[in-house]
Amino acid sequence: MDCYFHQNVPSVAPCADCAKPICATCRDNAGTCPSCRLAAKMEAASAARPGLAGEVPPRAKQAWRQPWQGQQPGPAQRPAARVATADTVDSAESRALVALGYPLWPLALISLFDRTHSKRLRKQAYQALGFNLGMAALWGLLTVVVSIPVLKIGAALVLAFWLPVLIVLSIYYGIKVWHGEDARVPILSDWLDERLPA
Repeated sequence: MDCYFHQNVPSVAPCADCAKPICATCRDNAGTCPSCRLAAKMEAASAARPGLAGEVPPRAKQAWRQPWQGQQPGPAQRPAARVATADTVDSAESRALVALGYPLWPLALISLFDRTHSKRLRKQAYQALGFNLGMAALWGLLTVVVSIPVLKIGAALVLAFWLPVLIVLSIYYGIKVWHGEDARVPILSDWLDERLPA
């Protein structure tokens, strides 16, 4: 059976106080687990402190503990791991500025001057600039190809669909960045991943 505190580490014995299975690293000479040792230290510290007027009487020593039922703690019992997400690292204003950089490229350029961005959001700002530069290069190439008589009709049809595709893609990528997801532009994202590792 695995240790209560370490996943994939076999337990060697149950805790002497709460009966949770613990590994050799967690077990001390008295056979208690880290949570029982911490609880004992907290109770000793609160007993040494003089009582304050109007203080709520302390609970019984074992009242807050629940016996271990022989299974790993469920998602509701496990302490939440601190994960650095876009909401905790980047403010909503920063994400909005980079998200609006896809349809409006000057905003992506302005967002590069903000030093409070995370590396992920900075990469998205570079990607927004690259996306707009690539679409402008495609438009320039198509206008040149339209001037060639043999390719005029085909290039004119592609040029007619260029603006709606640009609008739809820029809004799609902007919404993804606004929601804290990574927008992946097909060729540009791989190129940026090589040069700007996370």
